[in-house]
Amino acid sequence: MNLLIEAATRSLKKAYNPYSGLSVGCALKTSSGKIYDGVNIENSVFGLTMCAERVAVFKAVSEGNVDIEEIAVVSSTGKPIYPCGACRQVLFEFNPKTKIHLSDEKILTLFEILPFAFSKDVFE
Repeated sequence: MNLLIEAATRSLKKAYNPYSGLSVGCALKTSSGKIYDGVNIENSVFGLTMCAERVAVFKAVSEGNVDIEEIAVVSSTGKPIYPCGACRQVLFEFNPKTKIHLSDEKILTLFEILPFAFSKDVFE
């Protein structure tokens, strides 16, 4: 099994999901080779809920690792789960070529699932 999928699966038990019951785990690898994990963290004010992917990205960025190469996303259902639109946009900020590993062994690039992202180019 893919190391990122394994790391994401291990993280599932740390999810905080009292409302949906759905656990989502994520693991990402930066160009330094370091792996960061993340889980979904729900809140009774649903708009404040944080996805697993953004938790992992923010952990990496807060430690100075902004070159995200690959990410894996898994859920407690075992079915493939894709990053939401907000997570896609956050990931795009750091690398539009990020590889996304899904639990069914499918690998996509971020650009494939977000071809017309808003990017920093608009500021130039």
